[in-house]
Amino acid sequence: MKIVILDGYTENPGDLTWEPLEKLGQVTVYDRISYEESPEIAEKIGDAEIVVTNKTPVSRETMDRCPGIRLIAVMATGYNIVDYTYAREKGIPVVNVPSYGTQIVGQYAVSLLLEICSHIGYHSETVKAGKWEKNPDWCYWDHPMIELYGKTAGIVGLGRIGQATAKILNALNMKVIAYDAHQSPQGAELAEYVDLDTLWARSDVIFLHCPLFPETQGIINRDTIEKMKDGVILINNSRGQLVVERDLADALNSGKVYAAGLDVVSTEPIRGDNPLLRARNCIITPHISWAARESRERILDTTVENIRAFLGGSPVHVVN
Repeated sequence: MKIVILDGYTENPGDLTWEPLEKLGQVTVYDRISYEESPEIAEKIGDAEIVVTNKTPVSRETMDRCPGIRLIAVMATGYNIVDYTYAREKGIPVVNVPSYGTQIVGQYAVSLLLEICSHIGYHSETVKAGKWEKNPDWCYWDHPMIELYGKTAGIVGLGRIGQATAKILNALNMKVIAYDAHQSPQGAELAEYVDLDTLWARSDVIFLHCPLFPETQGIINRDTIEKMKDGVILINNSRGQLVVERDLADALNSGKVYAAGLDVVSTEPIRGDNPLLRARNCIITPHISWAARESRERILDTTVENIRAFLGGSPVHVVN
């Protein structure tokens, strides 16, 4: 069984081992292949029967050029990089990793908020640059310090990750409210369910933890921002397309939105013309909420199990 890994470096830059996969077949690992449609992808796949990918696309054209493909395993939860509908027509199962980063993504969301509130990294750099040593006062702060105690956090999407975030926010003694189309008893223990307009109006901080669907695309836009409190903080490490970026940039520059902490943008890697790159009080990190070693180990373990189950005749985590 020939297995090809199209973009292995992001999942495993050297701190993990491919050995569990190598026990299942002849493995070829490419660290990087194009993240856009390219003939190179089919060339690298060749006659491989199992294709493993993270963000390298597997298109209709690639599948047609590689008739030996029997399984496409995505090392992520999102699988829109694969033409999964066409794969189904060709009888190729597409499998994903449905849950691997719940805790770390919730942790990272709150980390973005804490950096906005305390500017820890910035002040550490100023101390190392000698500013404290030369300061005439006993201490200094170059940005406002924000206490979260008693403030209201609104979570859009109270699934697994939203609930992980809510637990941390409760520990910070914040009031947590949430909107979710599918309410659950577990969620009700962690947050007060409200409608979206109530969430916009009451929240001091808004977290986006919802999937990207047609009805959620651009959910943060000029109209919804207008319904929010002046000085609201927005945190998004879900999907960049949830935000109309020009509208958010305008709101940041006007001060309507005090700050944004983002780990995702609409086009990734980010492009130089993204208006958020020049917006005030906007933290942007390169889609790394998921990237802790522990989380990546779970991705690899689940991918191995997905392939083993397929080889055993009982595929799991099939998305098509």
